[in-house]
Amino acid sequence: MNSRRDLLKTVGAGMLLNLIPVGAFASDLVKFVDVRLWPADEYTRVTLEHAGAIKYKHFLIENPWRMVIDLLDMRLDNTLKDLTSRLQADDPYVQQIRVAQYDANTVRLVFDLKTEVKPEIFTIDPIAEYKNRFVVDFYPKNPTDPLLALLKKSEDPAMREDEISRALRLAESETNGAFKLEGIAPEKSAKTDVAKAKPNAPVDSKPALEIKRMFTVAIDPGHGGEDPGAVGKGGTYEKNVVLAISKKLKAEIDKMPGMRAMLTRNGDFFVPLNTRVQKARSVNADLFVSVHADAFIRPTAGGSSVYVLSERGATSTAAKWIANKENASDLIGGVNIKGTDAQLARVLLDLSTTAQINDSLKLGDAVLGNLGKVNRLHKPRVEQAGFAVLKAPDIPSILIETAFISNPAEEKKLASSAHQQELAEAIAQGIAKYFAKNPPVARTPLT
Repeated sequence: MNSRRDLLKTVGAGMLLNLIPVGAFASDLVKFVDVRLWPADEYTRVTLEHAGAIKYKHFLIENPWRMVIDLLDMRLDNTLKDLTSRLQADDPYVQQIRVAQYDANTVRLVFDLKTEVKPEIFTIDPIAEYKNRFVVDFYPKNPTDPLLALLKKSEDPAMREDEISRALRLAESETNGAFKLEGIAPEKSAKTDVAKAKPNAPVDSKPALEIKRMFTVAIDPGHGGEDPGAVGKGGTYEKNVVLAISKKLKAEIDKMPGMRAMLTRNGDFFVPLNTRVQKARSVNADLFVSVHADAFIRPTAGGSSVYVLSERGATSTAAKWIANKENASDLIGGVNIKGTDAQLARVLLDLSTTAQINDSLKLGDAVLGNLGKVNRLHKPRVEQAGFAVLKAPDIPSILIETAFISNPAEEKKLASSAHQQELAEAIAQGIAKYFAKNPPVARTPLT
């Protein structure tokens, strides 16, 4: 029976697109508003935005791989035709897209694929500026292991163990704006008020602590793909600004001896909040740094902020408002609820500990103090609220609002590559300070 079904599909593949003249048949039930493609190494997303309800059928064909989607009770329109022009030549998964009126009641989409995929299809109800969305995600059948990918990228055969040990002697000295890790006694307690922070502790005369492994920082550029984040009056998109800053931050961290960084997204595509946390944990990250650009209803609001998780509610009304806004990212970006491992998500988002929060406060202090050197601070202390993306149970995590993109003056600075670099250097130096005073426990040597 299965072989007969496969034969029918194969035979049908030769007539995947029967072009039917678009004549006078039933009035459209669905009006398409826009079509979008979001290619990335991790997956390619196809989004059909529309008004109305869509009924569909789909199937995969092998040799070569193709994905066929039939939109039922549908008439082909110019917006849907435009889907073919949105495909980029370097799309990792889709080779070609064909669209046609298959019969009087069906529009057929055929995706010629470059490799075997694991597709996910789902719909999203209207939210924010979006109407209904029909989403097709093409995931690789065999995704790359993120830790192996990180090790391959950061491996340096020339780095000897004595060089790594020397780089991780847990101190800092500021020379020409760069930090050289050497050896400072760990702080005994966190201080959440930058204005009251004490000068650096004296250098510890005890033998240097030898930690023969790399420190890994997970950098999380906020938003992406369908979720633009905040948009400035001048048309600057938060998702683009924070990706640019995050890439510069990664470059700064990768230059520091004994440290390396990974990005939760390296392009313009959407990553669900709990997937960002999973990515950090999959590479055994020592820190998680989420980068954003704030917005508020008043254009005069400005300055940099750093947030950490709170177990007892937000430390201010503004912190709660910003947390709610950032937590809505999944709804705007588009998550396949049925495809989400709800139990795993609950584990990741419910096991945050007091120790993690305390370490996060120390990290936040170090970063906020350095941000104050390149931009004014919105508040002189680290704030706390219930940010979903900060709920990794075992990784110190902070969310940085680099500036207010809703402030015209700060929007202009955020769009400047030079200012992005200043922000990246300030954050990286804050991270170096944290590691110098709060070295993570040793894991597997040199991994």
